[in-house]
Amino acid sequence: MSAASNPGFSEEALRPLIEKLVSEAVAKFIQENELRARELSLMERIIRVEEELKALREIQLSMLREMNARFEAMDKRFEALQREMDKRFEAMEKRLNFMQWFMGAGFAFLTILVTLFRFLH
Repeated sequence: MSAASNPGFSEEALRPLIEKLVSEAVAKFIQENELRARELSLMERIIRVEEELKALREIQLSMLREMNARFEAMDKRFEALQREMDKRFEAMEKRLNFMQWFMGAGFAFLTILVTLFRFLH
């Protein structure tokens, strides 16, 4: 049926109603699509954050491995230094023991000489 054949519906009366219905439908479509666009944007952001977190975990693991390797190298250096210091202290102790015995023998020799000198004089 056309609007001209039905006297109750004129084109001028239908135009505002059609414009209102079309604008409401367009507004609803835009609103739904904006919500979908926001959801997609949020999903993309979440994916990017997850990828960054994964990259950070990988960096953290590699740094942890590197730090462990460095600490192991430092431990080896400290152990080598400790062995070297132990050798030096042992050598020093031997020298001090020798000096102690030498001084003791020297005092004993001097005491004997003084004693002999008194008896002979």
